[in-house]
Amino acid sequence: DAGSSVEEMEFNWDEYLEDTGATAAPHGSFKHVDTSLQNGFAPGMKLEVAVKSDQNTYWVATIITTCGQLLLLRYDGYGEDRKADFWCDIMTADLHPIGWCEQNKKILKVPEGIRDKIPDQKEFLQRVLKGACSAPANLLEGLHRGKNPLDLIAPGSRLELQNFRDSLEAWIVNVVENVGGRLKLRYEGLENSEKFDQWLFYLDPFLHQMGWAAQHGYSLQPPLAIRSLKSEADWQEIVKKVKEEEEESSVPTDLFKDKPVIGVHSFSEGMKLEAVDPMAPFVISPATVLKVYNEKYFMIEIDDLRPDCTTSQSYICHVNSSGIFPVQWSLKNGLHLSPPPGYPGQDFDWADYLKQCGAEAAPQSCFPLLTSDHGFKENMKLEAVNPVDSEEVCIATVTKVKDSYLWLQLEGSKKPIPDCIVSVESMNIFPVGWCETNGYQLKPPRKAIVNKQKKIAVVQPEKQILSSRTVHDGLKNQELNSSDSVVINGKYCCPKIYFNHRCFSGPYLNKGRIAELPQSVGPGNCVLVLKEVLTLLINAAYKPSRVLRELQLDEEAAWHGHGETLKAKYKGKSYRATVEVVRTADRVADFCRKTCIKLECCPNLFGPQMVLDKCSENCSVLTKTKYTHYYGKRKNKRIGRPPGGHSNLEVAMKKTNKRRKRRKHFFVHKKKRSSTSVDNTPAGSPQGSGAEEEDDQDESELSHSLAQDRDKRKRKLRTFSFSDDENKPPSPKDIKLEVAEKLQLDSNPLDWSVADVVRFLKSTDCAPLARIFLDQEIDGQALLLLTLPTVQECMDLKLGPAIKLCHHIERVKLAFYQQFAN
Repeated sequence: DAGSSVEEMEFNWDEYLEDTGATAAPHGSFKHVDTSLQNGFAPGMKLEVAVKSDQNTYWVATIITTCGQLLLLRYDGYGEDRKADFWCDIMTADLHPIGWCEQNKKILKVPEGIRDKIPDQKEFLQRVLKGACSAPANLLEGLHRGKNPLDLIAPGSRLELQNFRDSLEAWIVNVVENVGGRLKLRYEGLENSEKFDQWLFYLDPFLHQMGWAAQHGYSLQPPLAIRSLKSEADWQEIVKKVKEEEEESSVPTDLFKDKPVIGVHSFSEGMKLEAVDPMAPFVISPATVLKVYNEKYFMIEIDDLRPDCTTSQSYICHVNSSGIFPVQWSLKNGLHLSPPPGYPGQDFDWADYLKQCGAEAAPQSCFPLLTSDHGFKENMKLEAVNPVDSEEVCIATVTKVKDSYLWLQLEGSKKPIPDCIVSVESMNIFPVGWCETNGYQLKPPRKAIVNKQKKIAVVQPEKQILSSRTVHDGLKNQELNSSDSVVINGKYCCPKIYFNHRCFSGPYLNKGRIAELPQSVGPGNCVLVLKEVLTLLINAAYKPSRVLRELQLDEEAAWHGHGETLKAKYKGKSYRATVEVVRTADRVADFCRKTCIKLECCPNLFGPQMVLDKCSENCSVLTKTKYTHYYGKRKNKRIGRPPGGHSNLEVAMKKTNKRRKRRKHFFVHKKKRSSTSVDNTPAGSPQGSGAEEEDDQDESELSHSLAQDRDKRKRKLRTFSFSDDENKPPSPKDIKLEVAEKLQLDSNPLDWSVADVVRFLKSTDCAPLARIFLDQEIDGQALLLLTLPTVQECMDLKLGPAIKLCHHIERVKLAFYQQFAN
């Protein structure tokens, strides 16, 4: 730990959750955040899209799902067939509302793939467009194109805010800042003063578009707290000026269509209840309905029995206001009810208190039903606004859950505060990662964090592999459907990433482990989803540390994305490296493709496009040599350090072996090998991947032996003799194989099912190995990709049985090339 130091480090939720052993509150529990991320487009909407194969023609498409500025579309006519679904970027794609082609004299023409299904184009369009909902024109064209509707609430926009404390008055507020829908608001007329600024989520029931007060018969008056700062004439002049500029600063009214609807209440003046003061939500206290304004709004006051009390804690409520409870609610839930100041004694009794006050308790029917079906549990982590200082968003831990209410312990606040009480529907709580996604400072824990310096730290071996966490709780346990709503912020939203198991997995990745990966990951926050994907790939490698090295940041390369620390574990040692991932949705597809090419696998092995039947890269019929030639890196230089002479890959060293006294270094260097090994071994294969210095000596010797075997086999193949006898893999002297006669296949191995592969093996002298193929679900395509290194690594076979098995696989490959490859 020589390089350890106490320093100011960027807070990392992923590491914090791992260190504390805590879990993140499920993202779906934050309904207001889900709503804020809707981009104005919805599944089922239709639009006119340029046909890829003919850019001069267009066709009608339906939105399948949305992800920030990305849309998953399907041309009408494909029905339930998903194979032609495609993603497009609203900002760059040629998309238009229904009717645009007719207005602009453009050609609507059925795409070639479904032309035979639509004999009468005119009749088909009339049928599918009848009663259809077109995508919003204002979000496809003009200044608002591709923008998240929420972004239209820009600094300088004006809204009207109801007064929380006084009466049903409202006043104009200016948007100073918009952080993911959380608005910093300043009263009109106080342009140069921050003293009365407030932070509110845009869906707050008390926040409205301009003109709301006049429409509903409420007066437009500045609150009492600021009214004395200007004369009445000045305030009226401000109103006049605002009305003249209303068009310039207005916010689209449909932004507020998802606001909670305020229902009719049944409270009466003088009723007693239990309440939490929203400005100091730390205790539950007796309260009184002080005034009823109308069927929607009433005022409550926190009880204070002190005779000299001159100030009151009162605020406006509605039927769905949080923090109001029926009498005895605290007692029934085992909670402490704080007696009113001035109450004689500490043992508060509601029956006596009601009798003393001559008041009645508000009946249960006045209050909304509470639910425990919300996903929050004790010890979960989230991000929450500090009620004492609304500028601060802090790390929060759920310490208690009662019905629809949470008790949160805030970490990192300037001043320690008691646990605050919030509703599960509060718009002041946010999921893990919300601040980072929206570029806002999250208050880290106050405790000093001991971190290793990034480039030279030694990572101690870990007792277990901990997979990276994502914003989506339970991502690994449940699959998101294409129609599910996307719940991550706009351009930072990553579409669903598919693992296309049939695609060529390359020399680094274990085909069997790739097949065990989930069908997809996401959608979600770009950085977190891609980190999850890369972690899964690293764990699916023959040598995870080798793949981590391939993915790590090149110190001399330009850094365009976001550095994330990823971990790998190999042979009891832990490795970590900084890997670059992209942060925005428009770069995800290119990132996935480039990463695939870096790992010398099919560019479609993983990415936002699902490969259903046949890969567009035709990877299943390419040999490893051909494939690496097309997509691989074709390294000509000897394997050595990454460019720059240093590696940011960190390895934890075991105690020095007494029999090996040479000094071990902190950095991993690729082992120098003979020219035979380097030239003839596919880079990244288990035996020729530049093994770490910690690899055992016997593995090194075996690796050299296998490299020579492959070299001999390649020389034999270069004779262009296609006899099965000449092409069988060489075997050690003590292994004798009978020459099998030339294999004739009745069907194309590419079409073989797992059962077909098992049937073939049972017809050979490798029949006992058929069970492994059945367990690992190796079909014909996978069979043709098997090589001696992958067979040994995947199936844990000794050299002799592995060579015998590969002999039969080579027979199938040869027959395939002779009978079916053309």
